Amino acid sequence: MKTLIATLMIAAPLLAVSHSALAQTSSTKATATKKAAAKKPASKSKAAATAAAAGAGAAAVAAGPASEALGTEELAISERVFKGRIPCELGAYVNVAADTANPGYFLVDGRGFKYHMSPVKTSTGTVRLEDKAAGAVWLQIANKSMLMNQKAGQRLADECMSPEQQQVAEAIRKNPPPSLLDSK
Repeated sequence: MKTLIATLMIAAPLLAVSHSALAQTSSTKATATKKAAAKKPASKSKAAATAAAAGAGAAAVAAGPASEALGTEELAISERVFKGRIPCELGAYVNVAADTANPGYFLVDGRGFKYHMSPVKTSTGTVRLEDKAAGAVWLQIANKSMLMNQKAGQRLADECMSPEQQQVAEAIRKNPPPSLLDSK
């Protein structure tokens, strides 16, 4: 009897939560269906509406999505970003180009990816660009850069080096810094 009461005490709140979540999901789907129906053009044919949407999408990709203005700190970070075609390990490459329509923003692309990124302030001074919608991050330190997709949990490009970064990497190879583990 005690076990039955304990089970009911645990199960009752769980059932109430799942029921309210189910009801909320149903009402959200109904609202979304109504909004989608209201957005359909009344006078255009489906083919014309699709063509118009495709044209608008192509224009947005070419110019880059509309972006909010950056602060002075972010603009200062954007000036330190290495631009151009940057070779990476395993024959990969990353193209980093300033977005002319949105000051401080960058178009970062390569084989199989394309991101619209903005600078993000870091506590270490590392240059960090992010495409928050796609979950992509470009990290640039003195001797290398890397591109990661945080949503997919994978590194898209590593050991990417601009000419400036190659000089720093070569200097580190010739005169390595002292190890933190060496005793003095």
